[in-house]
Amino acid sequence: MRPDQALGWPSVTTERDDAEPPSLAKRFGALVIDWVLCLLVSNFFGDPLRDGWPPVVVLILEYAIFIGLFAQTPGMAITRLRCVSFVDGGRIGIPRAFIRGVLLSLVVPALIMDGQRRGLHDKAAASIMTNA
Repeated sequence: MRPDQALGWPSVTTERDDAEPPSLAKRFGALVIDWVLCLLVSNFFGDPLRDGWPPVVVLILEYAIFIGLFAQTPGMAITRLRCVSFVDGGRIGIPRAFIRGVLLSLVVPALIMDGQRRGLHDKAAASIMTNA
């Protein structure tokens, strides 16, 4: 028995074989929907065509709140995706979702993926994308 199992902690695994990871097309589609929503919302307090930061801030906040509390953004709900904890499959919470959103906004961490299609932003937040 491993020490984490003896203490009753959830085991941290490096492989999850319970389901096929969602396609990149579905994930990108969810991101595009969320980005369009962020552009619309950011119009209320800035000009997204002139200033680049308002939609990015809205995207980070959207990810922090929606993924942290509901495990999916509006775009993920439409494309039937969820972002859950890699360890136990539950919600990741607002702080980890915020970290995930910041890294996603940097783009490069999302492009570096492993065989399970987990980007660096997923690994940093200990999250995984699943089909809903």
